[in-house]
Amino acid sequence: MLRTRFTEEFGVEHPIVQGGMQWVGRAELVAAVANAGALGMITALTQPTPEDLVKEIARCRELTDKPFGVNLTILPAITPPPYAEYRQAIIESGITVVETAGSNPAEQVAAFKPAGVKVLHKCTSVRHALKAQELGVDGVSIDGFECAGHPGEDDIPGLVLIPRAADELSIPIIASGGFADARGLVAALSLGADGVNMGTRFMCTQESPIHDEVKKRITEAGERDTELIFRPLRNTARVASNSVSREVVAKLDEGVAFEDVRELVAGARGRQVYEQGDTELGVWSVGMVQGLINDVPTVAELVDRIVTESGELVRNRLGKLVAG
Repeated sequence: MLRTRFTEEFGVEHPIVQGGMQWVGRAELVAAVANAGALGMITALTQPTPEDLVKEIARCRELTDKPFGVNLTILPAITPPPYAEYRQAIIESGITVVETAGSNPAEQVAAFKPAGVKVLHKCTSVRHALKAQELGVDGVSIDGFECAGHPGEDDIPGLVLIPRAADELSIPIIASGGFADARGLVAALSLGADGVNMGTRFMCTQESPIHDEVKKRITEAGERDTELIFRPLRNTARVASNSVSREVVAKLDEGVAFEDVRELVAGARGRQVYEQGDTELGVWSVGMVQGLINDVPTVAELVDRIVTESGELVRNRLGKLVAG
């Protein structure tokens, strides 16, 4: 068993987090992660209304008696979701850990902390992590350039970003982006992190509520099979490389406006990918770490494998390298 500041302060058995993923962070996956001793996150905005979120939290509680959290991501929108109502739904449902992401977490901290909810904030830079710490978050998830979703605009990989964050921060740090196995967990702990966040790896498990064809595509893809869309708009997102994402990259490189690619990147199309299994229907998030994924285990098998092999790595491989 690996004990870190994160496991102690957030009350979980293993230093592994399943971060929020749009259309993926549903009760069946989150409960499986919780039952395996890691920290799962229901994705709030996957649920169309705060009332639906309350029902999803209740559904998850029917599947596990272990702790789990909720991800609430705040992003610019023409018609923003009712974030205050989602926050209230989370608090009234008795959730004790929230993963925040997107914009400055000040409003989130102000709402959640008085209610006794621990806040784990996702950042892509040390400067943003320091600001989050100053605002009172309980921990940060620091996302390297390898990650799926939004890696920020600095292009700093985890091998540099994680120890830089560890040098500057006093709160627990979760390393995110590029983690799929025991080697990654041991490396993250060696770099100064207190645990790892895995998205793509948890997508590719038996309990993940996405189509088997998408899981098959992940196991067959390599680390080069992603695209960075929205770079010219300075809203970079890493997604699977397919005909749609390549078209978006080409059009934006030509200088077209977002309106000209809006239909191509519509969230509804990404949702159809996960539901129907046609990986060419739209853009969908996946990390470079897919190059390390070649099977679809149960969540319990995956977590047990990572924890067991981490201990073996430390005791055997690394231990043997220490002279005397």
